[in-house]
Amino acid sequence: MSELIRVLIADDEPGMRLILRKIVEREEGFELCGEADNGPELIRQFEELRPDVCFLDVEMPGLNGLECARLIQDMEPRTILIFATAHEDYMAQAFEVYAFDYLVKPFKLERVRQTLQRIVQVKSDFRNAEAKPVRTAPARGQTGRIMLRHKDGINFVSDKDILLVQRENRSTVLYATENRRFETSDSLSEVEARLDPAKFFRCHKSYIINLDAIDTITPYGRWTYVVHLQGTDQDALITHDKYEELEKMFA
Repeated sequence: MSELIRVLIADDEPGMRLILRKIVEREEGFELCGEADNGPELIRQFEELRPDVCFLDVEMPGLNGLECARLIQDMEPRTILIFATAHEDYMAQAFEVYAFDYLVKPFKLERVRQTLQRIVQVKSDFRNAEAKPVRTAPARGQTGRIMLRHKDGINFVSDKDILLVQRENRSTVLYATENRRFETSDSLSEVEARLDPAKFFRCHKSYIINLDAIDTITPYGRWTYVVHLQGTDQDALITHDKYEELEKMFA
């Protein structure tokens, strides 16, 4: 049996939380793990519960939904973010933080169910892709090494071995060949500046990928895709704009 998809709801209106709660509880494959009525409480619960999906209102006390979305992405960029709001004006900003969907109140219950069903399909496709055997990334000639600072000292890593760089739990993490993982206090942009732009591609604000390690790309939400990489069971997100840029590079 597949694991239930865990959902956290954040809205300062009790009535809206009740509506979303009932929809989630009735939908097969989902589990409501928490509710919040303000931004700081949402972030606190997210850090504790690590849900798969977050429903966010835009205008909430303390921190608004867009600010919360940015904090969540810095902790776990794979979180599915769904905005449920009465304000259409924030749609463009919502998709800048890679929202999976944007629901404008008052919305029909069937509209929410369709979004949840799409999440089930995306998760299923994602698991099937993960189930494929990991292939070895193609070998390349010796190149330079980069220096990574962290709380215990410094690591030197050959850039030919780096497959993926991502933000994770407010840190920058590098995944390399032979299942190696390196964590650094450097920002993603600081690491990016030391990588060869001919070999590495910033596909998302939270991810940098090794172009030689790309295996497949599959849809993930309205404006986002998942990049599956050779040589690692980790993957990355790529925005629609960056996907089109990648297509031109390989045309």
